[in-house]
Amino acid sequence: MRAAAFRSFGGPEVMEVITLPDPQAGPGQVRVRVRTAGVQHYDCSVRRGWNPPGVAIRLPQIPGNEFAGVIDQVGEGVTGFDVGDEVLGFTMLNGYAEYVVVGADQIVSKPAGMTWEEAGGLTGNGQGAYVALQAIGVGPGDTVLIHGAAGSLGSFAVQLAKEWGAKTIIGTASESNHDYLRSLGAIPVTYGEGLVERVRELAPNGVDAAFDTAGADALRASVELVPDRNRICTFVAYDLAQELGLPVVRSQRSAARLAELVDLHGKGKLRIPIRQTFPIEQVADAHRLIETRHGRGKILLTID
Repeated sequence: MRAAAFRSFGGPEVMEVITLPDPQAGPGQVRVRVRTAGVQHYDCSVRRGWNPPGVAIRLPQIPGNEFAGVIDQVGEGVTGFDVGDEVLGFTMLNGYAEYVVVGADQIVSKPAGMTWEEAGGLTGNGQGAYVALQAIGVGPGDTVLIHGAAGSLGSFAVQLAKEWGAKTIIGTASESNHDYLRSLGAIPVTYGEGLVERVRELAPNGVDAAFDTAGADALRASVELVPDRNRICTFVAYDLAQELGLPVVRSQRSAARLAELVDLHGKGKLRIPIRQTFPIEQVADAHRLIETRHGRGKILLTID
């Protein structure tokens, strides 16, 4: 099979398309012929040399932890799925490939009305936003601040906060993304110097919870704005979070949670914005683009 992998750690230029033996589904597993694979900052961190807890990195390593495709092999003991089923799912590594083997509890059925691009871009950031907002207790009547709200993770967070009853959702973004945030249901505010004052003008009664997808300055601003530090979390500045006495929240995956997100999408309550797709041969360009940390929506690889 073809796969996008790296033979050594480094920048986007270490990514290349290589040929590897096709993996085989074992008991309790399925093999999926991948159509689309989401590109995430997590993948770039692995490429640079970060080793996720409990994960073995073996060079050449295929990154990629969210995908969508068609089941073409079913292992012994699997029920509920058959060859030919269209699915989306999650893994820790190995998603940037023609074939990926995962447990049957790591996939859900893809609805006919969901595009391959949407399916490939939901699993990671969708569940990440869900876990983050759940951890900081976002609920009815809340005023919520989301940093980096126009990115993929932030876009999901805005929509989920709205679905869960938040009264006011303030999203930081560049001015070029303000109309986009309004379309999702957020009040946009420009990030940078003076952010705390701008947010206070929009929320004179205070901010109840904050989710940071942008970095250190955003996290410090959150501490100034949110009285309860247990209602602040970040997915990008863990060391600073510990220094500031904030809870460390990491994304988790489950098929049940993913199915809930798929259901919201089917009801028209969760958009999956797509920023750009790249053929697998252009994987290095996809990594370069996501590392700019600008723009809106998901970046994906397509595997024909």
